[in-house]
Amino acid sequence: QTRISCKDVPAETLYDVLHDTRYRKKWDSNMIETYDIGRLTVNADVGYYSWKCPSPLKNRDFVTLRSWLPLGNDYMIINYSVKHPKYPPRKDFVRAVSLQTGYLIKANGDSACVLYYLTQVDPRGSLPKWVVNRVSQFVAPKAMKKIYKAGLKYPEWKRKHDPGYKPWVYPEQNTLPNVSLAELSVQHADSLENIDETGLTEDHLSTSDHEA
Repeated sequence: QTRISCKDVPAETLYDVLHDTRYRKKWDSNMIETYDIGRLTVNADVGYYSWKCPSPLKNRDFVTLRSWLPLGNDYMIINYSVKHPKYPPRKDFVRAVSLQTGYLIKANGDSACVLYYLTQVDPRGSLPKWVVNRVSQFVAPKAMKKIYKAGLKYPEWKRKHDPGYKPWVYPEQNTLPNVSLAELSVQHADSLENIDETGLTEDHLSTSDHEA
């Protein structure tokens, strides 16, 4: 769990940043690929995300059900991992599991907000202790700072990139295929292959990934 105060970024702007998959490529340097698979309701969809892990660890990916809710001037986005028959685990990734991950954006006046982030993730694989420590101490706080900086730059970027297109705000713009809840099931970690990475040492971490 972590939080960051975002000065000069309205809550609604940060909400757009977290939704906008096109913009994510601009600020999320850990992302390999992300896309929306389909929609369940006007405020819930299923999506795919793959994450570049520091070498020599294997890269991870997720298939998640995400839902969102405006709460007056505040916003909430939560997700958890699901199985989708057309998106099974891939050989080139370790399929990780989001037990529950959420963002809460609380307005702090008209032009500032506070972002809260809580995640329970099973990365699968028997990871060395140093990896877990690195993620908790460095990766999550750095990711929050990236989101804040992305929020500062988003209005200018969005003005040049289909400014009226926000299907998370205007459901009638959503052209994703419908997904039935019956097609999905909760992704349980114990049904996935376990990759043993405990033998890796921090000395072998690729230097190019230290900023992850």
